[in-house]
Amino acid sequence: MRHGKKFNHLGRTAAHRKAMLANMACSLIEHKRINTTIAKAKALKQFVEPLITKSKIDNNQTTEKGTHNRRVVFSNLRSKEAVTELFGTVAEKVGDRPGGYTRIIKLGNRLGDNADMAMIELVDFNEIYNAGKPAKKTTRRSRRGGGKKVEAVAPVADTKTTDDSEE
Repeated sequence: MRHGKKFNHLGRTAAHRKAMLANMACSLIEHKRINTTIAKAKALKQFVEPLITKSKIDNNQTTEKGTHNRRVVFSNLRSKEAVTELFGTVAEKVGDRPGGYTRIIKLGNRLGDNADMAMIELVDFNEIYNAGKPAKKTTRRSRRGGGKKVEAVAPVADTKTTDDSEE
């Protein structure tokens, strides 16, 4: 039974799992997408998304909070190059996104052992998927809009003018 187990252990010891997730996170940050199994991709998503959030909270190294965030992320990633890339280009691109920085796309089964494969990628770095959509910022609006009443009145006025012209 798996009572109280919050995450997938992936059949590894704690040290092996942490090292594997750190290496996969570094590869994801450097290459922007990687192919792996679905179970590892889901575990990686839980591992890397809080780190991306930490990188965008304050990506200025001169403040105390920025330095602390860099140290916390480095203790998880263990790679200076990945931390620099994360706090530089990645934090700049995902600065206005409120979460959901990664996307998992299922690819099918691996030929050797028939394992379910997936591609995990950083959402903002996929130019092909985001090409048709303009980069716009949406604002929240209240649900009480008077737009429907105005639209309903306009067609009725048009039909009356056409009825008058026929008579």
